[in-house]
Formats: sequence, C-alpha cells, structure tokens
Amino acid sequence: MNYRIWYSTEPFADFVIDHTELKNKSFVKKKMYESDANNAKNFHTMPDHIKKILYLDAPDLIVEIDHEPIFSVEVSTEAGTGHNAFQRFARLAASVENNVPAFYIYPEAAIITRKSTPPKWDKINPLVFKALDDVMSIYNIPALLYYYPSDFKTHPNASTSPNQLSKGILHDPNRNYAGSPLGTDSEMANMFNAMDEIISVFEKNGIVKGREKLLGKRTVISRRTFMNQEFLTKGGNLNMSPLSATIKVPTEYLLNHLSQFENTKYSIGELLRSRKETIIYKVNASFRGDPYPGALAAIDYLLCREGKSFEERKYNLVLAWSDVVTDNKKKTIKLPGTKGKIDDFIKAVQASEKKNILSKDYKDIANHEIPRYYMQVRYGSTYSKVKHIRVFSYFADAILFPDGALWRDA
Repeated sequence: MNYRIWYSTEPFADFVIDHTELKNKSFVKKKMYESDANNAKNFHTMPDHIKKILYLDAPDLIVEIDHEPIFSVEVSTEAGTGHNAFQRFARLAASVENNVPAFYIYPEAAIITRKSTPPKWDKINPLVFKALDDVMSIYNIPALLYYYPSDFKTHPNASTSPNQLSKGILHDPNRNYAGSPLGTDSEMANMFNAMDEIISVFEKNGIVKGREKLLGKRTVISRRTFMNQEFLTKGGNLNMSPLSATIKVPTEYLLNHLSQFENTKYSIGELLRSRKETIIYKVNASFRGDPYPGALAAIDYLLCREGKSFEERKYNLVLAWSDVVTDNKKKTIKLPGTKGKIDDFIKAVQASEKKNILSKDYKDIANHEIPRYYMQVRYGSTYSKVKHIRVFSYFADAILFPDGALWRDA
C-alpha cells in the first residue's frame, strides 16, 4: 500500500509520521494547496478526492492510502472560549461529510494576559464535545478531539506557569517538528494510538468495510466516552455560546419577513416552507469571517441536522447579521441592527469572482492556465470564493441583513 501525506506545514507532517506507524510505510509527502482563492497557481493540481475535503476549508493534514483519504488533522493553539473553539469546525465537518475521520488538536486552556489583570486560563468551551459527538452520530465516522499539551493541569494558577510566553502551551522541543505539540504528552500518545488503529483497520478491511468498523474500536469508543465526560464535567449545556446567540421562531415569521421580496412573478420556494420552525443565529456585527463560519456549522449539527444533507434538517438554519426582534402580533421578525450590510457580502463575492477565468477567450488563456480553466468549467467558482463565503452559503438556508436577504428555494 502506498501512502500520501498532504500537509500545510511540513514539520507537522513529520511530527505525525514519526510518532505513528506511518514511519514504517511506503509514503510520499505532498504540499496541500487550500483553495483557488488563495493559490490560483497550484490549487487545480490537487486530486479531485482531496478537493472534495477542501470544499469548505482546508485541514492541516490529510493522510491517504492508494488515493483514498483515511484521516485528517486540524491543530490550533487558540484560546477556546465562546465561539473560538468552533472556528475550525467547518474543516472537521468537511472531512467527516466525506467519510474521512477527523482529529482536532485543541488546548484545554490557554493563558490570556491583559494589562490590568493577572494572567488567567481561558478554558475550552465544552460544547465543542457535544458538536463533535453529534457529527459522529450522523455520519458514523470518528471526529475526535485531543488536548494540545499545556500547563493547565499542573499549574492551575496561570501566574505560576513556566510557559507564559507561549500562553501555557507546550510545543515539541525538536526543531524538526517546529510549531507542533509536545509529542511525549499523554494526549498526543493517545491520539497516535488512535491514528495507528485507523491505519490498521483500513489496511486489514479495506476502505468501505473499514469505515463501518471504526466507531466500534475500543480506542475510538474510549475517546468518545472521554469527550462526553468532558462535556459534562466542564459544565457543558445547550445554553452556551454560540447556541446562546440563537433563537427559534415559527417559519411563518421568516416567510412573512421575506415576503417583501415576493411579487406576482415570484414566491418563496418549498425548502424553507417544508419546516415548521427556524433556528436563527444572530450575529450583531459587521460582516466578516472567523469565528462565525465554524460556529454556524456547529449550530447545524447541534440543533438542526437529522441527516447527511442540509435538506435533512428538522429546522431551517438562518444566519442573521443583526439582532432579531420577533413581532408576535404581525407574525414576523425585524432586524434592527446597523452593522451588517448585504453589500459587504456581495462585494466579497464579487472580489472572489475576479479569480474566475471562465469569461476568457481560448486564445487569451495561457498554457499553464488551461487545467485551471478546465477545473473551473467543472466546478465553477466553488473553490474561487473565499472560505467564509463558501461556508455561509453551504450551511445557511437563508442569510439575512437589515438591508437585504439571500435564501434557498430548494
């Protein structure tokens, strides 16, 4: 069997290879290009089966056997309070939605230092464990979180941490693994064991049958149990951010709000009407990306999703760039916000479209652009749009602004 290890940063790829059975396999390392939007020169060279995982956002590592991806890895050192723990969630979802197990390396806590207060630990939002478990329940594919090593357990008083300059986070001292977690930590050892388990399962059973066996392996069961315990012991509940920024309304209220866009020639389609209630994620801020795309993806799995497609939702999922006020008398909603502007969304789309070369005549296409042109013929501007536009338009059934709206009909 031949392995390929697709990486964003090579030292992290070496870190995973050298600590797992991959070091004993026949493999090649390949640079991963994230999207047509940020690497127009090289993205079209990525194999189609890798592009499918990158359609929302790019993980830090993808490992494949004979052109079949077997797991992806996402690593972060960000403080995990509030929305932050969900910032990379769309990457995990994209992997699991393609039946590829996902590993998420994230600090249990990171030190935050402010001028007027002593250092303190900013702890992970435990709701991320529930979101990952819901993803596993829907796809029957592992989505496992392992803690990025830190001083949190040994130095609960942040002021005593010997690694305050690195936010209490423990990096591997081996320069060959620059920017990687401390490989000797027990969390990393557990993760490497799970990776080896996945490699073994796929080698023994093949890809299709191997997927069916993964959640039944004790290594995976134990980690899933640990994650569920962490959700409970850390006080996880469904009133935490980002769910605290959502409201549920009768879909009739949403349709009445959108009726301003209807006329004798057009009426809202069947998709929104097919669900009696709607979840609205309120973002009372200027239009932008992180951490909102990942939070929107997490809300889908925590509250709405019942199946593998966005069509299989119990509730509509709507993103509103404003606070939302319900008017029970008129059975509608109002968006009183002033920060979110639909033109900001439109301008972001227009900027992405400048990377589209489909309008060129053949004589104007340089030879090196021909395979990129052909990719865009097949996928349109899917990979040319910036990440947050891709994620918002993939997950949201409708996007509302105080001065406009976008929605799906089917």
